[in-house]
Amino acid sequence: MNNQNNESSSASLYQEACQVLAGGVSRNTIYRNPYPYYAQSASGCRVKMIDGVEKIDFANNMAALIHGHVHPAITDAVTEQLRLGTAFTLGTEAEIRFAQHLCQRAPGFEKIRFVNSGTEATMAMIKVARAFTGRPKIAKAEGAYHGSYDFAEVSQTASPANWGDSASPNSVRVAQGTPQSVLDEVIIFPYNDPEKVIAILNQHAGEIACVLIDPVPHRIGLMPGTNEFINAIYKWTRENSALLAFDEVVTFRTKYGGAQELYEVKPDITALGKIIAGGFPGGAIAGSNEVMRVLDPAGEMLVPHSGTFSANPVTMTAGRIAMEMFDQKAVERLNQLAMKARSQINEAIKVADIQACVTGAGSIFRVHLKPEPPSNYRETWIAPSTTKLLKELLDELFQQGIMMINTCSAALSTVMTENEIDKLSQAMLQGFRKIKPKLENEKL
Repeated sequence: MNNQNNESSSASLYQEACQVLAGGVSRNTIYRNPYPYYAQSASGCRVKMIDGVEKIDFANNMAALIHGHVHPAITDAVTEQLRLGTAFTLGTEAEIRFAQHLCQRAPGFEKIRFVNSGTEATMAMIKVARAFTGRPKIAKAEGAYHGSYDFAEVSQTASPANWGDSASPNSVRVAQGTPQSVLDEVIIFPYNDPEKVIAILNQHAGEIACVLIDPVPHRIGLMPGTNEFINAIYKWTRENSALLAFDEVVTFRTKYGGAQELYEVKPDITALGKIIAGGFPGGAIAGSNEVMRVLDPAGEMLVPHSGTFSANPVTMTAGRIAMEMFDQKAVERLNQLAMKARSQINEAIKVADIQACVTGAGSIFRVHLKPEPPSNYRETWIAPSTTKLLKELLDELFQQGIMMINTCSAALSTVMTENEIDKLSQAMLQGFRKIKPKLENEKL
């Protein structure tokens, strides 16, 4: 069917959704003005809309689908498990086998505890750090996204109107009604600035349970933390008896053992999610025996932890199959494909002669309407007028059959080929040319 009918059906469905769903959606990331589009089915790296229009999926459910849609190996294994049962008030062999696999991927993964999402993983990680250290505060980078937990989301959406001095950033609420007491327990620092970070941390030495780091933070610009930055924080946590906590919910895909492979030092505890669940809801925290002991119900158990669907055998089965397939060879191939994509997008930027750049690591990347790659949140932040142009670029890509994450980011899947990368770069070139006059006028 034609695009007009597709839009008409989406508009009609959205009207129905608004009658029963808050804002017509269950997650704001799918909202589009004037209405979101609706999927009918998907296979591989392509999604079919409700009226048959196909899109190449570079979003992959917000970086969660490492093997694309309906991968036969995952589908077959999950179907077999469905016939045996979906959840029990008992343990299953599936969680043990998956934990064994994950523990061999990274040196610091001595024990694992499964949860139901990346947000849950970060929430549990913070609770573990507080219990282990006996301290209340956490420190996190300005602008970093760590899920929707009150403490983890502080200063995620800070702006020039409220972020304060970069040498002492304000703790800014995201959701209205967040108590001041929450803000008081979260110390904010600028990313990739070791000198300022250590000065800020020193002001709260003895109070901080953990320093929370995303090693390649999407919202901060998708630029890896420098070795100097990570080493400085690691050294500070050793000297001040705090934990170094990595959020690898998104970045675990960048290397076989996660983005922590990029650094000389290793975190004490790591939050995982997205790709490790094989297309289902799931997450995990992984850390040293010493730190993870606070969860042990046979011991002192400083952190009581459960969850009705934690480690359900469907997710455990899907996750294990997905991660076994994402072996060293698959990781390297996908990372090479992403390098090709970034190179071709850079070429499109040159041909279009537009002020833009592309950042990323591993199999994820992000396009910025800025001439130079940002290194921290304040350099990544763009004014509402530029945000509008970015949306126009995304809309143009969508019309050309390309689905991206709403920050103009992409997360590749293993079923993609150079053919999809060529189509992406061609669409990017056309999109850049379309918005270039408006972008240049904005800079005047």
